[in-house]
Amino acid sequence: MNFDNSHRLFERATRVVAGGVSSQIRVNEPAPVPLFFTRAEGSRMWDADGNEYIDYIQGMGPNLFGHAPEFINRQVEEDMRKGYVYAAQFERELEVAELALEMIPMPDARVRFATSGTEIDQLVIRLMRGYTGRPKYLKFEGHYHGWMDSVNYSVHPPLDQAGSPESPEAVGESQGMDTGPADGVVICEWNDVEALERAFAAHPGEIAGVIMEPILANTNCIMPLPGYAEEVKRICAENGALLCFDEVITGFRVAAGGAQEYLGVIPDLATYAKSLAGGFPVAMLAGRSEIMEILGNGTVYHGGSFNSNVMSMAASYASLRHIADAGPAFYTELNGRGLHLMDGLREVAAETESKLHVQGVGSVFSISFTTKPEIVSWRDHARNCDDAMYSQFAKAMLEQGVRLSSNGRIHMSSAHTDEDVQQTVEAARRALATI
Repeated sequence: MNFDNSHRLFERATRVVAGGVSSQIRVNEPAPVPLFFTRAEGSRMWDADGNEYIDYIQGMGPNLFGHAPEFINRQVEEDMRKGYVYAAQFERELEVAELALEMIPMPDARVRFATSGTEIDQLVIRLMRGYTGRPKYLKFEGHYHGWMDSVNYSVHPPLDQAGSPESPEAVGESQGMDTGPADGVVICEWNDVEALERAFAAHPGEIAGVIMEPILANTNCIMPLPGYAEEVKRICAENGALLCFDEVITGFRVAAGGAQEYLGVIPDLATYAKSLAGGFPVAMLAGRSEIMEILGNGTVYHGGSFNSNVMSMAASYASLRHIADAGPAFYTELNGRGLHLMDGLREVAAETESKLHVQGVGSVFSISFTTKPEIVSWRDHARNCDDAMYSQFAKAMLEQGVRLSSNGRIHMSSAHTDEDVQQTVEAARRALATI
C-alpha cells in the first residue's frame, strides 16, 4: 500500500499539532504513519492515498450503525437548523432521556447528560463521594474510566510496578499527574471476590463506591466470571458503598439495556457515552432517583456549556429511536454477525496453528495472541498475551485492507455485512501466513 499523502500530511501536522495527533492512542495505529482519512461510510473508510479499508475501529466504538448513517444525518440536519447550543432545556432532551430509561433496566432512575466518557466518569465519582460522605472509591486493574488525574491509575500497569495481587499499587498512566488523588483511589484485581473483600476490609467505612467495566472491554473484552458481578453488588451493599457500571463502551452496544440487561445485574449508577449518539459526542449518567437527587438540587455540582447540545441530542434521539423501532432483531443480527466473525477467526487460527485468540460478546470482542483458553484479568493478560505479535498481525491486516485498533478491540456495526466478515477472515488467513 502507498501512504505517501498520509506521510506528507503527518509531517505537516507535527508542525502545528502536538505529536501530529489529537489523541495519543492514534499515534499507535498499526500503520507506518498515523493515517489521514478523507471519507468514511458504513463499514468502510478511505485514506488520503485512496486506500480502502473495512473498519473495525469505528471511532473506537461510537459508530454503532457504521459511519455517517443517513437516518442520523437527516435528524441532525433538521434539528441543527433551529440552533446549536441553547444553554437551556428543550423537548428533544426529554425524549432522549425517556427513550434511554425505557431501555435501561434500572428502576426509578434519572439521567444527566454531558459530552464525553471521561467527563461523565468524573461526575459519577464525585456523586458517589457526595452521596456517601466517604473519601475514597475503588477501581480495578485493566479498567479504563478516562484520562483525568483522579482516575487514570492502573489501567495497564507494568507488573513490576503494580505491587502484589493482594495489595496492588495505584500506578499512574502518565507523567505530570497530580499525585494527590492516588490517596483517594483503592486498586483491586478484577474477577476475584476475595480480593474485593480484602480491599473493603483494609479500608473500613472509607470506600464510597466501586466503578467497573461490567464487561472489561479495555482488556481482552473479559466477561465477569460466573456470579462475580452479583458478588460485587453484594459486597458493595454490605459495606454501604455504591456500585457503578461504566457502560461507556457496552451501553447500547451489547444490548438495548447494555451490560445490565446482558448480565442481569443492576447497579446503583451507570455511565454511558460512545454508542448513545451513533458517532456524535455525548455522555449520560443514569442512577437511582434518591442518589441523583443530590445532583439535581446542586449539592453535588455539575455543569457544562455543551451538555445536551442540539446536535448530540438529535443524534441520540435518532440512534435510540432506530434501536427501539428495530426491536430485538437489531442486537440478534449485530451480535450474531460478530460471533460469526469470531468463529471464522478461530477456525483460521486452528488451521494455521496460530496463537490468535478471540473473546467477547459479538458486537464488541478482542483479538490477542496467547495459548490460554481464557484471559480473566489484566495481570492474566500481561503475563500471557503477546502484544508484539498482535501489533504485527494488525499491521499485516492493514496491508490486506482491514483496519484494526492498536489495543485489539473489535467494534462491529450494523453496517458490517456477511461479505465484510468473509473478507476479514480471508485477510486474517493471509496475514497469519506473513507473521
